[in-house]
Amino acid sequence: MGGTLADVLDAAARGHFPPPDGGTTIVAQHSRRDAGVIAFTAHSVVFTDEDPDWVRDTLAALDCDGLAATMNPRFLGALLDRTGRSTDTIDLLTVASPLTGAPPLALRELSDADHPREARARKRRDDVRVWAADGGVVVLGRGVAGRWEAAIEVDEDVRHRGLGRALATAARHLVPEGQPVWAQQAAGNARSVRAFQAAGFRPVGAEALLLER
Repeated sequence: MGGTLADVLDAAARGHFPPPDGGTTIVAQHSRRDAGVIAFTAHSVVFTDEDPDWVRDTLAALDCDGLAATMNPRFLGALLDRTGRSTDTIDLLTVASPLTGAPPLALRELSDADHPREARARKRRDDVRVWAADGGVVVLGRGVAGRWEAAIEVDEDVRHRGLGRALATAARHLVPEGQPVWAQQAAGNARSVRAFQAAGFRPVGAEALLLER
């Protein structure tokens, strides 16, 4: 496993994961903006600029299954308190390979930086671009460790027609430079999970991002 978060993610996108040895790898943040935890199968990666000894001591003090320690609410709460950051939820982390050719539906790129979805994305990603279809949008931008991340939004009155799957598939056609495209789905958002997996996104782990206040 490489020594940076980008190395870990690049390997995971190719199907090469950290060893399932119950361990925790601590790496430096790729940028000031992004800190957090990724839990792969029986191995976690904590990306933070905090003292690694503090991370390991805090994990060791938890009264829980060691394999679940990095996603335990008590550890995440302690990490949030120490860093002064906030978080929304623990997401399912997924990835897909790029696809060639045109997306499977008609899209128009939006240039309005005030679009609500774009404005929200710019708080967490760089190089954000947004495309609209009838009834939905797909967003691409560079997120954690510079990876390309996709997000979609479907209007309520056009749900259950396959649009979410089509938008998620479109992201695989739109990602620049033939790079893999990543997406996070809240574990409880079953519709989003189904849409991305139907579009070929593979689950690789769980992720908790710690956001600057």
